[in-house]
Amino acid sequence: MTDFRTPLSRVRGLGAAREGTGHFWYQRVTAAANIPLILFFVGLIIALSDASFADVRATLANPFITVLLVLAVISVTYHMKLGMQMIIEDYVHDEFLKIVSLMLNIFYTLIVGAVCIFALLKIAFGG
Repeated sequence: MTDFRTPLSRVRGLGAAREGTGHFWYQRVTAAANIPLILFFVGLIIALSDASFADVRATLANPFITVLLVLAVISVTYHMKLGMQMIIEDYVHDEFLKIVSLMLNIFYTLIVGAVCIFALLKIAFGG
């Protein structure tokens, strides 16, 4: 008898942290969302590779393109946060360092996402 979970918790699939299954699905959903968003981003970069600065600004001012790029930033940064959180939880064994690393992971992804979204919105609204 090596499993100390109750039968109900075994059925629900909850581990010791009570969030492993949810974390797993969030990471898979963001990975699936990243595929078309990153393909769009790469295609946009290729299409704009020979464009002038004014053409690039005009393209990025298109609301459809801005919304897709903002969604890409949100999805990629959240996926990055989830992946780094898993690595930190698995490989950082000192409890204080783990907590500090998890906090820095959250702050880092929030700052990167906010700066990217701010830049996109500034270009989109002609600031």
